Amino acid sequence: MKPTFEYGEALLENETKFQDPFFQRFRLSKASVPFQLDEKISKNYLFPIFYADVTCAIGIFMCDYDKAQAILPHPRMKPVKMTRGRSVVVLACYEYKNVMNVMPYNEIAMMIPIMADPIVDIPVLPMVLPFFGKFGYYVFGMPVTSKENQLRGNRIWGLPKVTREVDIFEEGGDCVAIATEESGAPYVELRVPMHGSVTEFDVTTNLYSRLDGKFLRSEVCFKGTFKVTKYMKCLARKGLKPDRPYLKIADTPSAQILRSLDIEEHPFQFRYARHMNSALELPKPGFGFPAR
Repeated sequence: MKPTFEYGEALLENETKFQDPFFQRFRLSKASVPFQLDEKISKNYLFPIFYADVTCAIGIFMCDYDKAQAILPHPRMKPVKMTRGRSVVVLACYEYKNVMNVMPYNEIAMMIPIMADPIVDIPVLPMVLPFFGKFGYYVFGMPVTSKENQLRGNRIWGLPKVTREVDIFEEGGDCVAIATEESGAPYVELRVPMHGSVTEFDVTTNLYSRLDGKFLRSEVCFKGTFKVTKYMKCLARKGLKPDRPYLKIADTPSAQILRSLDIEEHPFQFRYARHMNSALELPKPGFGFPAR
């Protein structure tokens, strides 16, 4: 999808797209003041943001633990520990077909799963068990095809969104996602198999971010039927070679943060859903890292 840099003054009237029972869990409301997109245009969006009929393709890969820690903005954010000195990096690709109040867009979220100020830094389990309340994701890269959504992400959540071309398409049984530099050169390509074990996800988790020096925590909820492929052998063995390339990272400016993580070639897990629903809340008040 080519990037869109223009946006109108009116909200998109698309409330009828969000009739699934999932959305009945939430109470929509407007922020206390309209959001100022630029000097002339402000919009009074509804929150949480609803996303309906989302195509979602996720690749999870092992990476170096210390290098994951190095890109986190606070020492009390701890990457989830895996085996053999590693953590994980998540690339989540979204084709947002219906978004409350705005036009559709594509996006790739590049994330480190973390524990926020954990009392005990337990390895592996936060990635597989749902009851770790401090678990969540820190986004370190986020190309998106919509300038309007870049501005919202930058100024409301402090997310590192940049407006770029992001293509998401099916090819040879894979969902393929490609993000490009401003020049048009691809800098990351992910191939996610569309087959796997059928798994139902109904998850509420945390999104951690930083805005103007303050740390924020926002809830993300999603529900969908995923095709999941797991490679548990990666827990015991390091540096495995995959049967074919699944992740390509170019040597370009936007790719440098990915290259710095020493991401392993072999995937740890894939998840694919053709139809997912999700919601993103405004940041919760009162979150911060206490001084010690």
